[in-house]
Amino acid sequence: MKATSTGEKRSLDTQSEVTAFLMGIGGPGMRRIDTHAASIFLGADRAWKLKRAVRFAYLDFTTPERRRAALEAELTLNRRTAPTLYIAVHPVTRDSAGALSLNGSGSVADWVLEMRRFPDGALLSDQADAGKLDASRLMRLAARIEAFHQDAQVAMPMDAAASFRKVIEDNAASMAALPELLEPQQRNALTVRQLSLCDSLAGLIRTRSQEGRVRQGHGDLHLGNIALVDGEPTLFDCLEFSDELAQVDVLYDLSFLIMDLWHRGLRHGANIVFNHYLDHSAVDETGIELLPLFLSVRAAIRAHVHAAQSMRCGRNLQIAAQARDYLAFAQAILAPAPPRLLAMGGLSGSGKSTLARRIGHLLGRLPGARILRSDVVRKQLVGIAPETRLPRHHYSPEAAGKVYRRLNELADDAIRQGSAVIVDAVFADEGERARVEGVAQTAPVAFDGIWLNASEAKRSARIASRAPDASDADVTVARAQAGYAVGNLGRWRQIDAGGTIENSLALIRDALGLPVD
Repeated sequence: MKATSTGEKRSLDTQSEVTAFLMGIGGPGMRRIDTHAASIFLGADRAWKLKRAVRFAYLDFTTPERRRAALEAELTLNRRTAPTLYIAVHPVTRDSAGALSLNGSGSVADWVLEMRRFPDGALLSDQADAGKLDASRLMRLAARIEAFHQDAQVAMPMDAAASFRKVIEDNAASMAALPELLEPQQRNALTVRQLSLCDSLAGLIRTRSQEGRVRQGHGDLHLGNIALVDGEPTLFDCLEFSDELAQVDVLYDLSFLIMDLWHRGLRHGANIVFNHYLDHSAVDETGIELLPLFLSVRAAIRAHVHAAQSMRCGRNLQIAAQARDYLAFAQAILAPAPPRLLAMGGLSGSGKSTLARRIGHLLGRLPGARILRSDVVRKQLVGIAPETRLPRHHYSPEAAGKVYRRLNELADDAIRQGSAVIVDAVFADEGERARVEGVAQTAPVAFDGIWLNASEAKRSARIASRAPDASDADVTVARAQAGYAVGNLGRWRQIDAGGTIENSLALIRDALGLPVD
């Protein structure tokens, strides 16, 4: 950071006055939080954001005009996702006597952004620490992010692959400037691997850009920039100062959140976000192959950011350790893991979808298995959201055949992209079971078939009590399926799913040789 010119020193002096003024407008309970580029002042029901008079390689806030432009961009961009949080940009003015006020008639000393304050503990990072990020909340979050990306402005970079390569190179240069914290041989090996992957995937990166998947995203989508507002997960504090960093592939935007969840040990949650996003955005199935690279780059950027923060804090040992941990994590993400195919079968209410979600993160490379659910694919073929109910004619034998064919196509494509796959469907027909096993044989990858057994009474009770989701099955369907002749299950492992979900989960883990998590 450089702030040595006369003009910049004057800005710093003025900001000291503005900071003192802002601390006074909220009463005795006003609290201040400083980041590398901003100061936030927390009052009872309002928050005020002041851009600091700083300059880095990627931003310049050294003049009031630049800070105003940044705040106005922040206001506009964040209203896309959090319109009730972002209120207005105000001038801090100085009267003839030198006193400061908001929106006064004197000269402008600086600019501040007024925001509605949300309660302490509302950040999803706090929710994660408190163990409150359940599957339902993460599914709503994933759906919200997908809807945001769907509406976001399409960006058309000259060369998306070259742009992403530059992200890797720029971060490598930032890490190289911190050799005392980030071991040179380790970071160099990581950079070489990331650049090699970027080059090999350049065609896919460019294709996705041409298909409109590079958009004006959030740019900084980790749990600390998502809050519960009026009970719903709400994205805020997007990256406003650099189109280069914010106009990215939507899966790279999403990758920050997935990486953050996984790094915090919330691997199950990371897999839920990954799958539920794709359940809502079928067009992004072809980008699965990019995720390990995207996740690794996100982790490497966190490594350099934490290392730089450690240096600013006098070589803080705890932050330095976090930087090194992120660097190791960025390498671990790229470790190879063979794809495999697991088919999860059973009659409605046997627990297929619940159990598939519980083990998805245990299969394959990060972020775990792609879970392909027949209930979701059926809705995708019609072009509606997973939670929308369908009339009964969409469950005819002909319609079911289309669903199973599409499931096999998607499974084959995901496997060829290097992902483990779980196919979640009834699989009551021997031909359906043989065809999904054939997908694995053609690939070729390891195959496992699981058949869940549960009584009609147990299945009906589960269906009657479950919250609305992609399944349209009701108790009538459960009764009708009781008469199905499923035929020879062959080498599919039969699991007693009539007890608790935890008991069924333990049986499946044992059958597949999966670790306890």
